[in-house]
Amino acid sequence: MRYAWVVVMLTSLVAGAQEGGRPRARDLGIAPGVFPPGPLNAITDVAGVTVGHATLREGDRTRTGITVVVPHQGNVFQDKVPGAVFVGNAFGKLAGSTQVEELGTIETPIALTNTLAVGAAVEGVVQWTLARPGNEEVRSVNALVGETNDAGLNDIRTLAVRPAHVASALSAARGGPVEEGSVGAGTGTRAFGWKGGIGTASRRLPARYGGYTLGVLVQTNYGGVLTIDGAPVGRLLGRYAYQPPPAAPEQQPDESGDGSCMIVVATDAPIDARDLKRLAARAIYGLARTGSSYSNGSGDFAVAFSTHPSLRVRHGAEATSTRTLLPTDGVSPLFQAALEATEEAVYNSLLRATTVTSAVGTAEALPVDRVREIVGRARGR
Repeated sequence: MRYAWVVVMLTSLVAGAQEGGRPRARDLGIAPGVFPPGPLNAITDVAGVTVGHATLREGDRTRTGITVVVPHQGNVFQDKVPGAVFVGNAFGKLAGSTQVEELGTIETPIALTNTLAVGAAVEGVVQWTLARPGNEEVRSVNALVGETNDAGLNDIRTLAVRPAHVASALSAARGGPVEEGSVGAGTGTRAFGWKGGIGTASRRLPARYGGYTLGVLVQTNYGGVLTIDGAPVGRLLGRYAYQPPPAAPEQQPDESGDGSCMIVVATDAPIDARDLKRLAARAIYGLARTGSSYSNGSGDFAVAFSTHPSLRVRHGAEATSTRTLLPTDGVSPLFQAALEATEEAVYNSLLRATTVTSAVGTAEALPVDRVREIVGRARGR
């Protein structure tokens, strides 16, 4: 445990170094959509939601980690939240999704990691859940764990992520600003041929639409033709999927169409599993605004949950309860919010990510000055 604790502390130091460095999208005047963000423009704007990372950077081969999203500060197993999963393309692993689909509830924190660490992450989430006060008699736990493949920067076969790292990420989970970029489960990811990572954003609906908050967190590791605020950034930077072969035979064309993206959507709006699934679908659709190819090798998954107190399901409860539900016609503003927040979270994951190098490979950070120039030119500036 002491070793895992050191890893988390290093993550915090990296975040502190980034604060005065690379920008978020809004620092460049990039503000997708029509709804305003919450105060932090992060998934933690949804009250009670916390995020934690464990970042593993060891030697010249390990570049990976864990990111966790905790739905509320109580016992999540005993007070389950309504949840749903939407699959854009199922070339990936989302452990625990079938029970969520069947029962419409989420009973553990949501963990994100690399492809070969799903088993270790499940074990870590289960161990953590069993150790919570009040869970002494629990005999079944449905851990919800997603992944993307970071083998382009991380020696994934070493199986560096262990259950103890999950405990470290959960211990580090906090509200407030969320570390973004090359941290946690985003340490070794790539997106659109550049360094990807963790990104987040939020939207707060006006009072006439209920005043609800919606937040998104992404783990970007997918490809296509990068589009930012409508500008063809990937094409103009000369790095995009399916581009013509390079003139020099010794050069390799960029093939950034494959990869995966995990999306977590949180809201305090009173919607149940049916409409949460529809909300998760809009998050997947939001990737199209960023230029996603949704390729054969891309695992595109979204998990959505509501923190509304009346919709929590008490473990073992048999009596009826009174619930508050938003009418179906009232969810359209939330759909718009999910599209906008997902788009902006992706941009933040790229803009905040720093260049990562290992013996396995190198992923360059997206060049901020060139992005500013291209987006500004597209706006006629």
